[in-house]
Amino acid sequence: MQLNPSQLSAHLQKGLRSLYVLQGDEPLLQQEAADAIRAAARLQGYTERSVFTVSGAYFDWSEVLAAGGSLSLFADKQILEVRIPSGKPGKEGSQALQQLAASAEGQDSTLTLITLPRLDAPTRKGAWFGALENFGVSLQIDPVERSALPAWIAQRLQLQGQSVLPGEEGQRTLQFFADRVEGNLLAAFQEIQKLGLLYPPGHISQAQVEASVVNVARYDVFKLSESVLSGQVARVQRMLDGLQAEGEAAVLVHYTLAEDIRALKRVKDAMAAGKPLPMALREQRIWGTRERLFERVLPRLTETRLSGLLLAAHQVDGIVKGLKVPDWPTEPWQALQRLAVRFSRFCMVR
Repeated sequence: MQLNPSQLSAHLQKGLRSLYVLQGDEPLLQQEAADAIRAAARLQGYTERSVFTVSGAYFDWSEVLAAGGSLSLFADKQILEVRIPSGKPGKEGSQALQQLAASAEGQDSTLTLITLPRLDAPTRKGAWFGALENFGVSLQIDPVERSALPAWIAQRLQLQGQSVLPGEEGQRTLQFFADRVEGNLLAAFQEIQKLGLLYPPGHISQAQVEASVVNVARYDVFKLSESVLSGQVARVQRMLDGLQAEGEAAVLVHYTLAEDIRALKRVKDAMAAGKPLPMALREQRIWGTRERLFERVLPRLTETRLSGLLLAAHQVDGIVKGLKVPDWPTEPWQALQRLAVRFSRFCMVR
């Protein structure tokens, strides 16, 4: 059974299941979901707790299976937690998890809680994960995307009795806050808690937020692609500055930009040869969010613009590898800024 994280609270109020699986790469949200399940379990008499962290290929799964079938003299209900940081339990672990899943059905003395990182599609189709979903409750905990971050901040502020000012000023405050904490949800939560300590319940001004919230943003080079294709020029510049400050490799940033340009050119050429856009995108293995962005951007990119971007990407490739190119900055990150901004401006909605 799959459950949306937003439905967890209502689900727990109706009663507990004996098996829960939390899957995702957002530590704060995963921790909060696990805490909610543990709290509900304690209220229902699950007083004992055993925790196992699967590390390495030689992990002893027999201990997990034994713990799941035994109780101490001082408890009649227990929580059994199995943490698999790698997301790969191995052959023995796969069999053990299927056994745990099967034994969970009808079980009322042991609540099993399994935590995993975000799994790829082939892993989710594996027998062990299928068994966990079939016999238990599975929650996929996705990161809070940048577009949803201001609303998430506002909701968290509301929980501690605070809010931004109404109207445009409040929206600017939330956008400023989101820019400071993007990509670092745990730090965002801590900054929100700080505001609760510094200021009383009620409205918080932008000046108070600017004075209190430190810049803890963390950027993902692969999210850079979405920002460029969305035409978010200011955000692209901010992300590049952040990636440089974090020590990201310039060659990886260039590869991300260049691969998008090459993919757009290949799709454009396929369409010119008579192929429908959906087929051209599938052939280039472009789907999901990237597919939607390509569909929006392609009509704006002429052959001349794409050819110019390809040439620019080739020139910047030389710069990040130490070569000098006429009319281009010699510093790799400055060259990447110029390439990314030019690309992003071509993708802007006009």
